[in-house]
Amino acid sequence: MPQLHIFQDNPSFVRGAADFIDAHAAQAIAARGCFTLALAGGGTPKPIYARLATAEYRTRTDWTRAQIFFGDERCVPPDDARSNYRMAREAWFGPAALPAATIHRLRGEDDPARAALAYEQELAQLFRTQTFPAFDLILLGMGDNGHTASLFPGTAALRATTRWVVPQYVEVMQTWRVTFTAPLINAARSVAFLVEGAPKAQMVWNVLRGIYQPDVLPAQMIQPLNGELHWLVDAAAAEKIR
Repeated sequence: MPQLHIFQDNPSFVRGAADFIDAHAAQAIAARGCFTLALAGGGTPKPIYARLATAEYRTRTDWTRAQIFFGDERCVPPDDARSNYRMAREAWFGPAALPAATIHRLRGEDDPARAALAYEQELAQLFRTQTFPAFDLILLGMGDNGHTASLFPGTAALRATTRWVVPQYVEVMQTWRVTFTAPLINAARSVAFLVEGAPKAQMVWNVLRGIYQPDVLPAQMIQPLNGELHWLVDAAAAEKIR
């Protein structure tokens, strides 16, 4: 069962999510000497990343002992306004002066198939495994249509069983993306959805309380095999599941 964390307003949501990430970082570094984190894109996590860049959080955790990845990326150059990497760089990496060696971006400017394969190979090398690597924490958002990462309703990416990272053309967006697959996400030690706002309330209910139909609601596919599943939501997004 997912663990629900409900915050009363946006400031407490941002603070609570930053504390959640920071706590997981401290635990992983204490246990294994390194924290492996995959970031969500979009607008919701941006203020959370910005909070992690503040002096308060920079002094709590040794972020030089983290390895930071991306759960998905739009197929655009890294300086494009739509780039998840650019958003995280401007909100967090740059202001916090994180070492470049700790950040592993998906190359959205490359051919999508090559970019996906290259990221798989990079993960295999860094995690030193040929089986699905276990991230310490994977952050996810959720779209109005129930998609997460770039796992969109009805797309081929939902049926990946052995691949870690795949390219996906998203018809509704008329764009290519590269994304973690559900099996890779479900291998994580901890997965956390970050969802806010009243417009998401019905979809939160659909995913958590509605009929299981993952081809329609891909977020339902996220069920870690041996890890924890968390939903960090503000009161407005949680309105229908209280």
